[in-house]
Amino acid sequence: MRAIVQHKYGPPEQLSLREVDTPSPKAGEVLVKIHAAGVNDWDLGLLYGKPIFMRLFIGLFRPKIAIIGCEIAGVVEQIGSEVTRFKPGDKVYGDLSDSRFGGYAEFVSVRHDALAHMPSNLSFAQAVAIPHAGLLALQGLRDIAELSQGQSVLINGAGGGVGTLGLQYAKLFKARVAGVDSERKQEYMHLLSFDKVIDYEQEDYTESGIQYDIILDNKSTHSPFKVIKALKPGGIYLSIGGDSWRVTQYALLKK
Repeated sequence: MRAIVQHKYGPPEQLSLREVDTPSPKAGEVLVKIHAAGVNDWDLGLLYGKPIFMRLFIGLFRPKIAIIGCEIAGVVEQIGSEVTRFKPGDKVYGDLSDSRFGGYAEFVSVRHDALAHMPSNLSFAQAVAIPHAGLLALQGLRDIAELSQGQSVLINGAGGGVGTLGLQYAKLFKARVAGVDSERKQEYMHLLSFDKVIDYEQEDYTESGIQYDIILDNKSTHSPFKVIKALKPGGIYLSIGGDSWRVTQYALLKK
């Protein structure tokens, strides 16, 4: 199969198109023929090996991961033993950040639990924009914060993928959602129907006196000890990103 292969850290020009062996699915894995692949912050971090501390995990001097690519959409080609959720011909999409990546190729073999059935009303190109950001929003608001009916939510970095998908999930619970981002994203955020839109250059949400049940922070621009002032008693703060933390992890603070 053809794949885009990385041999060193640097700009996209150092990538090369190569013929490599097509993988075979092991037990619990699914072989997917890839129709679309995304580009997100994970991919850029792997490409450049930045921030530098990331290289402790992905290779100090040269990348351990030859084929990057975090998000895919495609069709199941073959299934390994123990796989019951999918069959050949199923349209699927998924996030490969916990599965050795490999999205920039014609095929990838991946754990079945990294995939989901693709919505029938989406094209491959549309579907591939969802998995990574969608999972972060869903895991944060549903699995950790356990968002409930009518709560108030603030999303920092609201104009990106996690923020816009998080808004849609929160609205299923009739939540009141405030969004924080730059001035250039304000019009877009109003269009998406955030209940309150905050330009971080004009207003510091941690000093406004308004408190929220949940704060979903995609930027981590404030210390948690400052953010806690914007939380209601019993509120939950989730930090899932920021320029210095491409190894995405959740920091959970309860007031």
